[in-house]
Amino acid sequence: MRVTLGIPNPHNKVCKLKKSLYGLKQASRQWFQKLAGFLNSRNYQQSKNDPSLFLKKSASNTTILAIYVDDILLTGSNSTEIDSIKRHLDDEFTIKDLGILHYFLGMEASYINEGIVLTQHKFTKDLLQLQHFSHKPATTPLPLHCKLTNEDPHDFSDPTLYRTLVGKLNFLTHTRPDLAFATQLLSQFMQTPKQSHFDALLHVLQYVNITAGQGILLKGEANLTLQAFSDSDWASCPISRRSVTGYLILLENSPTSWKSKKQSTISKSSSEAEYRAMQQATSEITWLVNLLEELNVTSLKPVTLYCNNQSAMQIAKNPVYHERTKHIEIDCHFTREKLMEGLNLFTYSKSIG
Repeated sequence: MRVTLGIPNPHNKVCKLKKSLYGLKQASRQWFQKLAGFLNSRNYQQSKNDPSLFLKKSASNTTILAIYVDDILLTGSNSTEIDSIKRHLDDEFTIKDLGILHYFLGMEASYINEGIVLTQHKFTKDLLQLQHFSHKPATTPLPLHCKLTNEDPHDFSDPTLYRTLVGKLNFLTHTRPDLAFATQLLSQFMQTPKQSHFDALLHVLQYVNITAGQGILLKGEANLTLQAFSDSDWASCPISRRSVTGYLILLENSPTSWKSKKQSTISKSSSEAEYRAMQQATSEITWLVNLLEELNVTSLKPVTLYCNNQSAMQIAKNPVYHERTKHIEIDCHFTREKLMEGLNLFTYSKSIG
């Protein structure tokens, strides 16, 4: 920091910073440390599975506090404790109580008899206003048999617009699992987008336009179970020949976690590609089970993982396949380890793919 005006003999002097200023690189870290320290002093324990989650448990009650920078979600079974922590937060930091959750980080929460509906309707409307496009309805996120490459000789004239729209689509996937595959595909061409890539992006926007109010329903159930589905599109990328992993995890019948992502290495067979997809789904299952057990949601094991490749399931179950799978990285055999621990239960499903 430069010495401020008015200080006598400012040469060879510096300012000692006693508090972190807003906008500095370490400001967010300092803020989180201060907030975490305050919560710890109120007997809130930081989650081992999510550092932004704080829990206060007693024999009969649990209070949950989720943090995103300076936005806080607070819930629990003890209304007295909730009122108490809000008062203490207000005394320490001067907070604004916004009441029942309706809008948070671009997501809207609506309450119906079956549970809570999460949507991003306002964010979707703002996204669609960024670009003029034909309002011809599109019934699929991408055109049928869409294969995008870098061979198109026509560069798109406004790469910044392309990156902006794809970035917003990526944020929209927080409540729209149906857009996950299309978004990961379009994200591969952010550096030098072509006209064909932008045409595919416009098709996605046409689909979003007619499904603007779509979201996810989080149902309230007495007995919660986890089930997962994994799949892989072997060597689907025409550029790198890498496979694409996809998985979906349901808490009872509510979508909880999903992903569509290109695999980091080339798989030599469809079985290997499916096995890698199972590994990524298993990693997510492991994290979710540990997190839910912290929230007192127990009796989740074993979690059923559905797969449509018998060979991949046998690789996970049978270590005798070493000769055919010794080139697969050690971390992929994490799937087999979790199966032996009883975390997973693999089930064959013909309905995938």
